[in-house]
Amino acid sequence: MNPVVFIQYESCSTCRKARAWLDSRGVAYVSRPIKEERPAAEELKKWQAMSGLPLKKFFNTSGLLYKSLHLKDRLPAMTEEEQLELLASDGMLVKRPLVIGEDFVLVGFKEAQWEETLLRG
Repeated sequence: MNPVVFIQYESCSTCRKARAWLDSRGVAYVSRPIKEERPAAEELKKWQAMSGLPLKKFFNTSGLLYKSLHLKDRLPAMTEEEQLELLASDGMLVKRPLVIGEDFVLVGFKEAQWEETLLRG
């Protein structure tokens, strides 16, 4: 299995916990810092399609930036393209960690889902 891309924010405790999980299970990954190498709108659109999740699941709803921009109220009125551009504008708006594989995308750290997806074979 090729290494997955692990998109994370160093100061995020959930990301640190997820990285420790990957390391303890010997999952090969390439780390990508979300703040310095923020995802482009095209990447986000592709990942969203691969994940099968609604785009709103890619927003870091507990983040300070999300709250300060009042996105809870603004997102429903925005087009998908506008939401993608907004996500691409600042990595801190994107839910993390993300794990990108050849045919899957995991959003957030849900241990059971990671176990099933990353250790299935």
